[in-house]
Amino acid sequence: MAKIAKTKKATEKPIESLEKDLAMGTPEVPTEDTQGTPMALSEASEVEDRLKNDFRLFLFVIWQHIGLPDPTPLQYDLAHFMAQGPNKKCIEAFRGVGKSFIAAAYVLWRLWKEPQLKILVVSASKNRADNFTTFTMRLVNEVPILRHLSPRPDQRQSKIEFDVAPAVADQSPSVKSVGITGQLTGTRADIIISDDVEVLNNSATSDMREKLLERTREYSAILKPLPDAQIIYLGTPQTEDSIYAKIPETFTTRIWPARVPNNKQADTYGQHLAPYVAKMLGGKEAGAPTDPLRFDENDLIAREAEYGKAGFALQFMLNTQLSDLERFPLKVKDLIIMDTQVERAPMKVEWLPDPDRECKDLHNVGMAGDRMFYAAGYSSEWGDYTGSVLAIDPAGRGKDETGYAVVKMLNGQLFVRQCGGLQGGYDDQTLKRLALIAKEENVNKVVIEANFGDGMFTRLFTPVISKVHKVSIEEVRHSTQKERRIIDTLEPVIARHKLIIDKSVISDDWHSVQPYDSSTRIAKMLVYQLTRITYDRGSLKHDDRLDALAMGVNYWTEQMSRDADKGIRESNQKALDAELKSFVNNALGRKNYGGQHKTWMKR
Repeated sequence: MAKIAKTKKATEKPIESLEKDLAMGTPEVPTEDTQGTPMALSEASEVEDRLKNDFRLFLFVIWQHIGLPDPTPLQYDLAHFMAQGPNKKCIEAFRGVGKSFIAAAYVLWRLWKEPQLKILVVSASKNRADNFTTFTMRLVNEVPILRHLSPRPDQRQSKIEFDVAPAVADQSPSVKSVGITGQLTGTRADIIISDDVEVLNNSATSDMREKLLERTREYSAILKPLPDAQIIYLGTPQTEDSIYAKIPETFTTRIWPARVPNNKQADTYGQHLAPYVAKMLGGKEAGAPTDPLRFDENDLIAREAEYGKAGFALQFMLNTQLSDLERFPLKVKDLIIMDTQVERAPMKVEWLPDPDRECKDLHNVGMAGDRMFYAAGYSSEWGDYTGSVLAIDPAGRGKDETGYAVVKMLNGQLFVRQCGGLQGGYDDQTLKRLALIAKEENVNKVVIEANFGDGMFTRLFTPVISKVHKVSIEEVRHSTQKERRIIDTLEPVIARHKLIIDKSVISDDWHSVQPYDSSTRIAKMLVYQLTRITYDRGSLKHDDRLDALAMGVNYWTEQMSRDADKGIRESNQKALDAELKSFVNNALGRKNYGGQHKTWMKR
C-alpha cells in the first residue's frame, strides 16, 4: 500500500455521532509520530483500519486532498447514513450540501475495501454521468492511499467507465456512470447510486415524471441478487409530485432540510426527518440553519429570494407534501382550453372536467393531479368581441421578461388569445413585436404597468405603436402586494370557469422557454406561475407572464363592475320612474289595464 498522505490535525468542529474516542473533534488521521517523522507502513496499519471502518474518516482525508473545508457535522451525518444505513435508502438533502461529492468518496471507499465490487452511478444526463466518472478516476490516480487502484494498461479507463487494478476480469467495469435515459439494460452491479436523476428538464410534467419513475424501476433488474447489494437514491425534489415521494416502501428515506422545521413542517416529514435534524427541534429556533457552516442565515435568505418561497420549499426545505395544495388557489382544471378566433367567439362556452376531454397533447406543468380540459361545448350563437386589450408588464431588473397578454371579452367571458414573455424591456425589437401583436389581435386598448421606470416604457412605446396600430394607451399603477392582487383578480374568474385560454397559448408557453437555462426554464412558464403562486410575498421566482394576464383580466373585471353599477343605477332609475308615473296616473284618475294606459273620466 502506498504511504498515507500527511493530513492536518483538526479539532475545531464537534461531531456527535463519531466513536467515543473521536466524539469531541473532527476525525484526526495521524500520519507522523510525535517527532514529526512520517510513519512506516506497518505503523500506519491502525490508521488504515480506522479509515476502512468509518467512512467519515475516509471522507475527511478526501476532503483534505481536494482542498475543501473540513466536512460539516451535517455532512458527516449524511455520510454515516450513506455508509451504515439499510441497503435500500433514499437520501434527500438541500441543494449545495455536497451529496455528489460524498457519493464519489463513498464509491472509492467501497472499492478500496472491496476491489471486486461493481458500482453503477446513474445521473440525470450523460454529461453529468461522465463528470462523475472522470472525477472519481482522478481521485484514484491522485490520492496516495488509492493509487494502487489505478487501472492497469490492459483495463478499462475512460470517462464512461473504469476498472480498479486488483479487480479480476469481468464483463462489468468496477465503476460505470450512465444517464437515466441511457443504456441501462445489460448492466450488472452490486451497488447502484441514483445521483440526482430528477431535474426540471425531465420532471416538469406528469408524463415526464411517470417515464422517469419507470426508468428507475430498471434498478431492480440491474442489481445483483446478493444480500448486501445496495440501491442508494440521492436527490433534491424538483416538483411537488417528486419521484422521491413514490419510491417503494422497502426503501428507508432520510431528509435533511436547510432550516430547522417548525412543528407543522416536522409532521409532514414524519419518520423520514433525519434524527440529526429532529434533535434540533427542541434546542434551536424553528427556521434556524441546520448546517450554518455550509449556509448561514444570510445565505439562506438570499437563496429564498432567488428561488421564491415555492422553489425554496422544494429545493431547500424538501417539502413535497400535497396537503399544502390549499395554499395554491389557482388550478388549471378550472380553465377552459379551446381554439379561438381573432374577431368572434361563442356567446357561451361550457366547462366540464371530463377525462375524455383532457388536454393530453399539451405540456402541463401544473400540480400533480391538476389536469387541463378542452371545452365541453359551446353555443351556436356567436358574436363579435365587446373589446380587446393588450396588457404589458415591462421587464424590471435582472432576468425578468416583458410579460404581455391579449384578453378579449364577450358576454361576461374572457378569452385569452395570447400570453407570453419577451426577453428585454425597452429595446426596439421588443417594442416592435408588441406593436405587431396589438395589430394582429386588433386590440382597442393597451394597458401598461407604470411602476417601473416611472412611465418610461409608455413614452418609448407610444411612437412605435402609433406607426403600426392606432390605439389608446392607459397606464396603471399598483400599490398593493403583488401576489394578493394577482390572486384576488384571477381566482373569481377562473373558479367560475369564465377564463377561456386559446390552445396555442399553452403550446407556445412551453416552446418559448426552451432557450432559457434549465434551472429557470419552468419557472418562467405561465402555467407554472399560475399554479404555484400563493399569498406569501415572493412566492414566485418569476411572475412576469402571470402578472400581465392578471392586468388584462383586471381591466375587464373593472369594466364589468362599472357596467354592473351602471345597470343597477339604470334599474333603480327605471323603478323610480315607474313609481312616479303610477303616482301621477293615480292623481289624475288614470288607470292601467293589461299594460295599456287608458284614461277614464270620472263621472
